Amino acid sequence: MGKLIDFDCTYDHAVGISSDVAERLDLTYPDAYRHWDTMAKIALEIKKKENVNFCVLPFCHTLEAEAMGGSVNLGNATAGPRAKGYICETPEQILALPEIDYEKGRIHETLKACRYLSGQGENVALMISGPFTILNGLMDARYVFRAMKKQPEEMQQVFDRLAGGLLRFIERAIEYQVDIISYADPSGGLNILGPKNTGYMVEHFTYPFLKQAEKTAAGRTQIFLCPKTSFALLGMDKMEWVDVPVDGPMQYVDAVLSTKEQITIAGQMCIKNSSHTVEKKVEAVRLL
Repeated sequence: MGKLIDFDCTYDHAVGISSDVAERLDLTYPDAYRHWDTMAKIALEIKKKENVNFCVLPFCHTLEAEAMGGSVNLGNATAGPRAKGYICETPEQILALPEIDYEKGRIHETLKACRYLSGQGENVALMISGPFTILNGLMDARYVFRAMKKQPEEMQQVFDRLAGGLLRFIERAIEYQVDIISYADPSGGLNILGPKNTGYMVEHFTYPFLKQAEKTAAGRTQIFLCPKTSFALLGMDKMEWVDVPVDGPMQYVDAVLSTKEQITIAGQMCIKNSSHTVEKKVEAVRLL
C-alpha cells in the first residue's frame, strides 16, 4: 500500500453565492433555490463571473440529505442552504429513511435546471456529495463515528444504500443531459477521518462506488473527482494517473471536456479552480 497524503485544498467551499452575483439578479432568496428557472439564472451568472465554460449546480452540499428527509435551512443569497438540525441518531434510523424521489422537490428542480441549461448549449456540471457529507445533514458526526466502531455491519448497510442512491442520481443526471458529475465529500477528507477510517472508506465505499459509476458514465458523461478523493485512492493503490495529451493551454475543465472519448474520470484539480491552466496534458484516473 502507498502512503495516504491529503490534498491541500485552497478553494473556498462556502455555500451560497457571492454578494455581487446576488445584487445583479432580481431574485428573492431563499425561494430562488427552490425553482429550476431561478437556479438556471444563478448558474449562468456565476459562470459569467468566474469566466468559465460551464455551469455548476447546485449551490450547496445538502441536496441528497434533504431529499432523504433531512432538515435544511435554505438561508439567503450569500449564506446558502445548509443543514438545520439532525433527524437521526442511529444507523437503523438512517436505513429507515425514504429512498430519494428524483421526481419531486429541490433535487428534481435541480435536474430540470440542468436539462434547461444543456438545451441552451451550456456545459453543465452537477455536484454530488459523498457519504459523510450526506450523513452530515442527517446525523451528528459523533454518532456516525461511534456507529462505525460499534456497529460496522449496520454502517456498511448505510454506506451501501448511499452508494446505490448516488448511482441512481448519476443515471438520472445523464438522462437530464449533464456533461460533468463532480464528486466530492467535504466532510470526509483525510484531515477529518484520519488514516484508518480513510483507508476503510476507500476499500468499502469509494473504490467500489466509483467502479460502478465509471461503468454508468463511460461514453455518456465525465466524472470529476475532488483531488482529496483521488489522493485517497492513490494512497490505497486503487488508481494510477494516465497522461492524456491536449491542445493547450486551456482551463482544466475545458481540457478534460476535450477528451471525452478518452477520459471518464479526472481528478487532478478542483473543478472550481478556474485559474488552473493545462499546457499539454491532463491526468486521467485509471481505477485498478
